[in-house]
Amino acid sequence: MQKEWLLPAELKPQDKQSIQGLAESLKCPRMVAELLFRKDLRSPEAIEGFFHPQLEQQNDPFLFQDMDKAVERILRAIANQEKITIYGDYDVDGTTATTLLYLGLKRLGADIGFYIPHRMIDGYGLSLGSLGPIRDNGTALIISVDCGVNALEEIEAINAMGIEIIITDHHNPKEELPPAYATVNPKLPGCPYPFPHLAGVGVAYKLLMAIYQRKGIATVENTLKYMDLVAVGTIADIVPLTGENRIFASIGLQHLIAKKNKGLNALVQISGLNSKTLDASDIVFGIAPRINAAGRMGSASQAVELLISTDDERSHELAELIEHQNSLRQQEDQKTFFEACDIIEKKYKDIGSTPCMVVSSDDWHPGVIGIVASKLVEKYYRPVIMISFKEGFGSGSGRSMGDFDLFAALKHTGHNLHSYGGHKYAVGFTIYQEYIDRFENELTRFVSENLKLEQFMPPLEIDHEIELYDINGFLLDWLEHFAPFGPENNRPVLVTRKVSVANYPYTVGRNHLKIKVVKDGVVLDLIGYNLGDYLPLLKKNTVLDIAYTLEYNRFGNKLSIQGKLRDLHIHN
Repeated sequence: MQKEWLLPAELKPQDKQSIQGLAESLKCPRMVAELLFRKDLRSPEAIEGFFHPQLEQQNDPFLFQDMDKAVERILRAIANQEKITIYGDYDVDGTTATTLLYLGLKRLGADIGFYIPHRMIDGYGLSLGSLGPIRDNGTALIISVDCGVNALEEIEAINAMGIEIIITDHHNPKEELPPAYATVNPKLPGCPYPFPHLAGVGVAYKLLMAIYQRKGIATVENTLKYMDLVAVGTIADIVPLTGENRIFASIGLQHLIAKKNKGLNALVQISGLNSKTLDASDIVFGIAPRINAAGRMGSASQAVELLISTDDERSHELAELIEHQNSLRQQEDQKTFFEACDIIEKKYKDIGSTPCMVVSSDDWHPGVIGIVASKLVEKYYRPVIMISFKEGFGSGSGRSMGDFDLFAALKHTGHNLHSYGGHKYAVGFTIYQEYIDRFENELTRFVSENLKLEQFMPPLEIDHEIELYDINGFLLDWLEHFAPFGPENNRPVLVTRKVSVANYPYTVGRNHLKIKVVKDGVVLDLIGYNLGDYLPLLKKNTVLDIAYTLEYNRFGNKLSIQGKLRDLHIHN
């Protein structure tokens, strides 16, 4: 689907002078100075802090509402040898958060265990069915990670059992908060914590650091000890890689390269990644899908077992098992995607005027519908809801696009749902089959009233317009200073106009376009993921405007510059 290119705002004359001064003082390409200027990074101190994040840039964990109370209760439980159970979610964020608190509190002598719900049996988050085993093992205190802020009924049941619970979460709370002993969440109304965009693992890490501070053991070594886990969970959860998240991702990736965690190292090896050059995309496309596969195709407890493993042989066994589950997940993904596309093409005759899509089946694996919903949003650029039904009860997953708040839409239609949760771009819910028609009608009406049809052309934000002769290793080395890349700090998207196709384009893999372009005698190799549909329109010497990102392509010992094509406009 062709995108709408959003060009950067025109610079004022005085801004151009400031940018030129910045380029001269940094001895960097002018384009790099402009990118920094547009990010409002204009002083040497701000630029240094951005390019080289430091541990001391973190916020005080005691700024969280209820943090004092949570720390006091956990330390009392450790002192009295009360049984503590970490209750995590089954995704990467939840499993890394569970691992971090489990290992971090075990070092303090806590009597500690963990519970990860089974997606097929327990469903998302805290579930009533899981409470029996937790009560029976003598648990006195539950610490939830990456879930719990909307589990009103479940937390009332926990209290009735005489167990206390501390919630750590990062999801949007509903109006009524559950009656937990303490709730640590940067999104609570009125919470004074200055950075609201932490992942669940980030919140769990801040809790552990608060405990270490109170115990007087917040050394540099202890602060860094689990930063690799924090980086993996943060990057995988697609939260903004700004502020504290940038610190976690940047420092944590270096810690991961140092191979401190045997389980993560086994995953790196089995993923075929180069552990010396790991970046955020290696987490998103290599490590995260494998950890997620454990929770999607089996039990996410296996992922935690892997991450807490201290034995090389056991780590390798668990990594092999998770690799197999990931292979099954990929097959299930593909099958479900094609089936969903077939349903959509038959159900929605005029896709152009369809505000959102709701598709369901009794045959879909509930563990993959979230991934497939994301792929359908990419294909059709509309909010998508997918529901997997079993015996009249459905598990649903939804993904949004643009700036549309899907959680608000779900909230509006919440009276049709058995349960729901999530955030602006991703939601999960359960529903009885008899309510599906009313739910779909009300959701469609809400989306059509709050999302205009002109918003259905995907925007592509352009950072800079350059010529091919501007591209060299000096520029790319400076651009790499902006890493790690992720939401709100994406790789700069560049535009070059009126290039010519220099070869006969072809496709590789699953519909990926390979193309070589030339202008002013300079050639650039490009790959366009999922852009193979353009192939019939492209011939040698076709004139194009291209939007792309730049990165190094490492093949053996050879290093070259490659463009990743994001979109193209063909000149008639």
